[in-house]
Amino acid sequence: MSVSSVVIKPKKHYEILDGLRGVAAILVVAFHVFEAFSGGNRFKQIINHGYLAVDFFFLLSGFVVAYAYDDRWGEMTQWEFYKRRLIRLQPMVIMGSIIGALLYYLQASALLFPMIADMPVWKLILVMVVGFTLIPLTPSADIRGWGEMHPLNGPAWSLFFEYIANILYALFFRKFSNKVLAVFVLLFAGMLINYTVFGVKGDVIGGWSFNTEQINVGFTRLLYPFFAGILLNRLGKIVHIRGAFWLCSLLITAILVIPRIGDENSLWINGLYESFCIILMFPLIVAIGAGGEIKNAFSAKICKWLGNISYPLYITHYPLIYWYTAWVVDNKVSLKDGIGMGAVLLISSIIIAYLCLKFYDEPVRNWLEKKNRKQVI
Repeated sequence: MSVSSVVIKPKKHYEILDGLRGVAAILVVAFHVFEAFSGGNRFKQIINHGYLAVDFFFLLSGFVVAYAYDDRWGEMTQWEFYKRRLIRLQPMVIMGSIIGALLYYLQASALLFPMIADMPVWKLILVMVVGFTLIPLTPSADIRGWGEMHPLNGPAWSLFFEYIANILYALFFRKFSNKVLAVFVLLFAGMLINYTVFGVKGDVIGGWSFNTEQINVGFTRLLYPFFAGILLNRLGKIVHIRGAFWLCSLLITAILVIPRIGDENSLWINGLYESFCIILMFPLIVAIGAGGEIKNAFSAKICKWLGNISYPLYITHYPLIYWYTAWVVDNKVSLKDGIGMGAVLLISSIIIAYLCLKFYDEPVRNWLEKKNRKQVI
């Protein structure tokens, strides 16, 4: 029997971390709902730091990947690792692109998305198929006007970087000692601080366009949290606190909803806040979540449900946001008049995510896992 034919038994989930991923995903949707009323002004955005959820996801991913695979490289090849990650993530990437294509023409807006009205169907289909692969599009191939590398489903940019992180882990970082990894993590923290505190924006917003500036933002956001998550898992520094899930949920909510700190003349203050949250607070939250225990059935059900819908919700909600933002802008809808529809969007996004999970994602992943096992045995 070859190494790749060994059936790797799944490890137990960190239930609280699953739940926290769901809390952050719901806050991302709420952030995007309120973003429609900001007029593109980051200083007026409600749930102002909601975009930091992506950086939290990166740290969670690094922690979980190290937990799941660090001690299993004697049982699997690199290709086996890649297949497992693709089976876990890729089905919903495809679904997100499909939903984005289905809703594309409904998002037409003379003010916001003027390109949509005259876009030929063949080009939409081509972009959808490219979206299946996560291959990024250059701004010249955009079909929306926002310059996104995935114009049918904007948040797919973070999955593009997630895949890069997994490749870097499999090729190099899994082989590093903790000391060497710690040196890289410190260097990546320095990159983050340099960009946020000493840069020209004072935040980590960006990463979704395929150009030099945005790719730099994407790697700045990716490298510290993902590999800090790996180091945190290796060090085993977890914190045992009662009520860990509820405490961590409160902490992550507070971090994401806090108003913008400082103004256009003091960008470094907000950059310092974001660096503090990403470098110190997010690892602390993960350490508390990993060390906590679920003591009652209600909390266990909440964490499981939140964990199950977290990824489908994150990767499918944005086509609805395109439509909602176009409606708000074209009709000059006020926050007071539009928040009700925003609540409907949030609920609809959760329902769509749950339906995708039960009737598509789980069945497809189960089928792919069974097929993979048959191929390697």
